[in-house]
Amino acid sequence: MTVLTVKQARAATAIGQSATLQGWVRTRRDSKGGFSFIELNDGSCLANIQVIADAALPNYELEIKHLTAGCSVTARGEVKESGGRGQATELHAAEVVVHGWADPESYPLQKKRHSLEKLREWAHLRPRTNTIGAVMRVRNQVCRSIHDFFQDAGFLYVQTPIITASDCEGAGEMFRVTTIDPANPPRTPQGQIDYAQDFFDRPSYLTVSGQLEGEIYATALGKIYTFGPTFRAENSNTSRHLAEFWMVEPEAAFYELSDNMDLAESFLKRIVGDVLDHCQEDLAFFHERIDDSVLPALTAVAEQPFERLSYTEAIKLLESSGEKFEFPIAWGADLQAEHERWLTEKKIQAPVVLHDYPRTIKPFYMRVNDDDKTVRAMDVLVPRVGEIIGGSQ
Repeated sequence: MTVLTVKQARAATAIGQSATLQGWVRTRRDSKGGFSFIELNDGSCLANIQVIADAALPNYELEIKHLTAGCSVTARGEVKESGGRGQATELHAAEVVVHGWADPESYPLQKKRHSLEKLREWAHLRPRTNTIGAVMRVRNQVCRSIHDFFQDAGFLYVQTPIITASDCEGAGEMFRVTTIDPANPPRTPQGQIDYAQDFFDRPSYLTVSGQLEGEIYATALGKIYTFGPTFRAENSNTSRHLAEFWMVEPEAAFYELSDNMDLAESFLKRIVGDVLDHCQEDLAFFHERIDDSVLPALTAVAEQPFERLSYTEAIKLLESSGEKFEFPIAWGADLQAEHERWLTEKKIQAPVVLHDYPRTIKPFYMRVNDDDKTVRAMDVLVPRVGEIIGGSQ
């Protein structure tokens, strides 16, 4: 008997197979005809599969008729064509084994909607919800596509340190890593904390970026990318500032600015395109339940060409827009979110790649143009998001 996921068993190609399904009960309803319908989910997809358990099963009265949301079971039987709406298949169970019970009086995930804030109270159970499950399946596809894209383009995957003594050019506030007792730290004769007695013999931190190590490897291996967790101790409670997140950082030894822009556009189109192709069910759920602009926005990124504007051209467009911005427009000033959104959502109505920024607002390592005023830098701006990629020659 083949072990199938719910996703596999829901496919029409599974009809006729003897299969074992394992998962968690979402609902159960009993028929007057002497059988029960069990909705089973295992996280492999958003949808459930219907398991039909006949009253002739030996544990029907004692166990099956008492199954509730959250119970873990194994169901064995034959996958058959379903006559129900919205499903191609169902499992006719020859055996249902109950592994764990969930008390309906205390199990919180009943058949109703819960806010994301409420789900924080049940962190150990929230992955079983439709929303968190869909998020993780999409995230899984994004991560897979990131690796596939760079591997196909000939980049080597490099793992850079998570614990570091480097501030990586001041990219952000850092979390300190130490074994020193903060209540009673050792001191030098001058009264300073004696880091010579710490684990690494010096101040150490969680990384804010793998860029420094990535540049070193690129000068030996040609084209590399890093993809891993980074940490920023910026006490800003907004959706644009996270204490911990995963970041992709490619480095290529001989790339020009145009190569960087081509790579960034191809990268985003590949990632978004793969998600649209492989996560249709989850995206449809987001579109219906979370935000009905998700699908059009992603489709636009995948299909529209990215507009390329110099920083100077963007400033001229903003100055002539007639808009009253909170932050004034001036050549040499960094663009704010309101400026980026106007460019991408109102003026261009597509993703925008801005390039050749003033050297005074960019880091020292970026190549200076012949005008001695601008550098070979670029940012990718996406509607509804703003800056999503930054890079330079």
